[in-house]
Amino acid sequence: MMRSLWAGVSGLENHQVRMDVIGNNIANVNTTGFKKGRVDFQDLISQTMEGAARPQAVVGGVNPKQVGLGMNIAAIGTIFTQGSLQTTGVKTDVAIQGDGFFVLRQGDQKFYTRAGAFGLDADGMLVNPSNGMRVQGWKAQTLNGQTFINTSADTTDLQIPVGSKDPAHATGQVDFMCNLNKSTPLIPANPTAAETRAGTWTVTKQIYDSFGQTHDLQVDFTRVAGAPNRWEGRITIDPNTANPITPQITINGVQSPANTLLVQYGNDGTLQSVTNAAGGVANNGALSVNVTFPVPNQTAPINPATGQPGAPVTQTFAMNLGTVGSYTDSMTQFSAQSSTKIFKQDGYTMGYLQDFRIDPNGEILGIYSNGTNRPIGQLAMAQFVNPGGLSKAGENNYQETINSGNSDIGPAGLAGRGKFIAGALEMSNVDLAESFADMIVTQRGFEANSKTIQTSDQMLQVLLTLKR
Repeated sequence: MMRSLWAGVSGLENHQVRMDVIGNNIANVNTTGFKKGRVDFQDLISQTMEGAARPQAVVGGVNPKQVGLGMNIAAIGTIFTQGSLQTTGVKTDVAIQGDGFFVLRQGDQKFYTRAGAFGLDADGMLVNPSNGMRVQGWKAQTLNGQTFINTSADTTDLQIPVGSKDPAHATGQVDFMCNLNKSTPLIPANPTAAETRAGTWTVTKQIYDSFGQTHDLQVDFTRVAGAPNRWEGRITIDPNTANPITPQITINGVQSPANTLLVQYGNDGTLQSVTNAAGGVANNGALSVNVTFPVPNQTAPINPATGQPGAPVTQTFAMNLGTVGSYTDSMTQFSAQSSTKIFKQDGYTMGYLQDFRIDPNGEILGIYSNGTNRPIGQLAMAQFVNPGGLSKAGENNYQETINSGNSDIGPAGLAGRGKFIAGALEMSNVDLAESFADMIVTQRGFEANSKTIQTSDQMLQVLLTLKR
């Protein structure tokens, strides 16, 4: 008689816990990155009234006789299904699509979260603005002028230095492409200004020195008389100033003080070779010419031993004409309108960090006022063998436990990790319709267990009234 009474008590207690979990789910229906909980029940121990018996020669086997003593909670698990994404347009809001967690740091402790409502503090640190925890990732490093991110290093705090400077970069590469018109007229002896203009194709481009000052690079192409498919290129720096600069031309290590080069084409219209006045020639693969010029108003530091000013500073850049035999990204010669131009040079002036954006790999790309884009850092993403084993630490955070496994931290999109979606937040994965239905079932379960207790009480009352 008492067994059913206590079985009902266990049902009441554990359905109350289930209702607590459902209530918490509903309370967090609009909590960013929240993952719903689920209660799983199991039966409690059973009292064996008679054990099982094996089959005999004359009779069959007998099943055990057991009476259940109630129910218990098997687990209160966290369901890490994907929540829907809500676009916010805020550049520091980040959602995770797929598996993984953001990594946060508070002192020496690491926390993990799916809530990506981040912001910047006064130091430019990327943080969770509700508690100041710092978002973890990898900072960009610069070596020999190359910027890279080492994602195999330990994670660190991420800082976005808004307003910081991007130093000027001297032009090192100048790339040519397009066509020189084979039908361009030759320039006669003693030409008029009109004849010179008609026979010359002029290419200009702004280039930069190490201080970010601009200089005009001009190349005048003219056909060479008596040499089919050959053009002369005359290079001048700052041609429209009072003191135009005549650069030196180096090809395959042979330097020429003259500022001219000869470009030879084949009958198929493709590049064949380039030569300078000193006989330096390049006729294989990518044709490149080194152009060296003295930078105005720049000298080396004063020699402390002699007190004499240093020599003028020179700058060298590679002028890339294209690849021998190629029609792609190369200069060509066909009987079509001249269109040769400098389509790219890699110099720029000093700029300030004006904005940034986060790509699906978590890379934070800085956008500078000088038109350059440069990696600043990269968000880290953690994953676990058993995310259900994580311990909830409040404020949408989780911590490792002995059953979650160690965090595997790396870049997004690799080894089963999801990807980042900037300008969006992951919503709670609580389904209200499912929660309300579960709440009804839980209520009915609680009510049914209360009926068990009431019925057991009535039976005890009958027993007590047997003798009056």
